[in-house]
Amino acid sequence: MVRTVVAVVAVSAAAALLTGCGGRQDTPTADAGGEVTCEVKQDTRIGIATGNATGVYFALGNAYAEQISAATGGTVKATAAETGASVQNIQQVVGGTYQVGFSLADSAADAVQGKGSFTSPQPVRALARLYDNYTQVIVRADAGINSLADLRGKRVSTGSPKSGTEVIAQRVLQAAGLDPDSDVSAQRLDLTKTVDGLKDGSIDAMFWSGGLPTPGITDLFTTARDKVRFLDITGVLPKLKEINPVYETAAIPAATYGLAADVPTIVVPNLLVVRDDLDANLACVLTKTLLDRKPQLEQANPAAKGINADTASKTAPVQLHRGSEVALG
Repeated sequence: MVRTVVAVVAVSAAAALLTGCGGRQDTPTADAGGEVTCEVKQDTRIGIATGNATGVYFALGNAYAEQISAATGGTVKATAAETGASVQNIQQVVGGTYQVGFSLADSAADAVQGKGSFTSPQPVRALARLYDNYTQVIVRADAGINSLADLRGKRVSTGSPKSGTEVIAQRVLQAAGLDPDSDVSAQRLDLTKTVDGLKDGSIDAMFWSGGLPTPGITDLFTTARDKVRFLDITGVLPKLKEINPVYETAAIPAATYGLAADVPTIVVPNLLVVRDDLDANLACVLTKTLLDRKPQLEQANPAAKGINADTASKTAPVQLHRGSEVALG
């Protein structure tokens, strides 16, 4: 009897260990090389790291997960999760917590180059380039803020910890001659708390990097229209381009949030990233689904209109996964 109990315990422990180490049959396999058929034949489960619940990453991530499952007849079952976004997503993709992650291109570039938030080069590849993120700097109308320099001494939300928003916020502040750690009272808040803070006056300004429209920003301008306004930050673009050439200027159309005029700002592309050793056939399927199911993704958020085959492969300096190279032709 004792031997039987010990044997059962041993088997159970071994099974638990196997599962904990990724031994489940539905865990994505590592890339074995060879020809890419763009077919996944065994049941596979993947997790998608998105961003704040009221942001575009979260809306599109959930829609993408649904379309992956639908496109593969349930062979690949995807689940999207709320996260802190870019930097955290990359770390968790590398660590195996998630298999796919949304990321700003500048954060992903830092990852493969081992700089910024990353102390060494990270083993990541891109599935595709997505739409552009708009840097949205919004201030309370009564806070006396007319330029980036006026943020000195103010309570400023710089985004969730380890997010792409935080990376850009710190770089913009530094480009404007401000120290993010001492010249502003940095509030590292997610988008929901940031919007609430602007509404109730507990913060004076906010940074947000997201697609258009971002649901949380729509809510802000719907409920506090005359109390908040955008800040033009394009003057710091030259210094940002010294850090990474992916930064460009664009305008937030007035109709996006019911504004009186377009708002010039700085944009940066988004990428979908994976580990470099993800099964190439799975990477191919994920990339094809992204493009083939674009109409369904657009229904989740109009930002998906920025996804297209002509720019999907433009992910440098982040290398495309070899499975994505096949999918994109």
